[in-house]
Amino acid sequence: MNIGINGAVVEAGKAVISVYDHGFLYGMGLFETFRTYGGKPYLLDRHLDRLVRGCEELGIRYTPDRARLEQWLRRVMASNGLEEAYVRLTITAGEEGLGLPAGDYERPNELLLVKPLPPVDPLQDLRGKELRLLRTRRNTPEGSVRHKSLHYMNSLLAKRELMRSGAAANTEGLMLTADGLLAEGIVSNLFFASGRKICTPSTDTGILPGITRGRVLELAEEAGYDVEEGHYRYDELLDADEIWITNSVQELVPVTRLTSCDASPHIVGNGTAGPIATALLKLYRQDASGER
Repeated sequence: MNIGINGAVVEAGKAVISVYDHGFLYGMGLFETFRTYGGKPYLLDRHLDRLVRGCEELGIRYTPDRARLEQWLRRVMASNGLEEAYVRLTITAGEEGLGLPAGDYERPNELLLVKPLPPVDPLQDLRGKELRLLRTRRNTPEGSVRHKSLHYMNSLLAKRELMRSGAAANTEGLMLTADGLLAEGIVSNLFFASGRKICTPSTDTGILPGITRGRVLELAEEAGYDVEEGHYRYDELLDADEIWITNSVQELVPVTRLTSCDASPHIVGNGTAGPIATALLKLYRQDASGER
């Protein structure tokens, strides 16, 4: 694969970053993952806005140029023979030597990685996937809000627990807060619905303010659903008519099976995607493809 590094396109094996980069030494860096539709990145402005806010809090001097970034992305995709792509934009703090910095990071590194999108599986849109409750708790954000930072240990520990549980390969793990409130998936935000009321954990639980999460909330309100962000318990999830998870690559994925920590199964609704998740997924894809 070819990757992008600081505006260039190079073979992945030839890309070099210093061992003194504070992204490596201290996890100081942020990333955004998104996908293309018709070769164009969807909701890019929102991803870049979140990235910039995070960089400001971490003292990383980074100002993206959207036009340059889109042109660079097209070059990286073309060099890999991709018409559509799963994209990861990473900003590392840059080389600062050993020890904590005395000021802002003035020389960040910019990386652009792509890979093919997962194949479209219409059956998953109908059958959904399993969501398994984990014992690993979602940690609290280290700053004012959770960032998509290079410090990813909490999610990796959750993923290791999920793999040890014997769950199917496409199962998502669900984390609670230290107080036992519903938080989010390892790589997804959580939604559930009863009747026409849609609920999702509020960001003050320490979850990532997901870009897809935000757009789905907007689409749901526009479609006339009652939307609530709040504090919820696992029992409320068990009582829901529908559950789904969101992220920028997988879009909206229905959850049709809940599994507790002791492996007790629970079928959600009638075991297939519910009408609200189905309707919102259609609206989301129409919006992403410019059909609305």
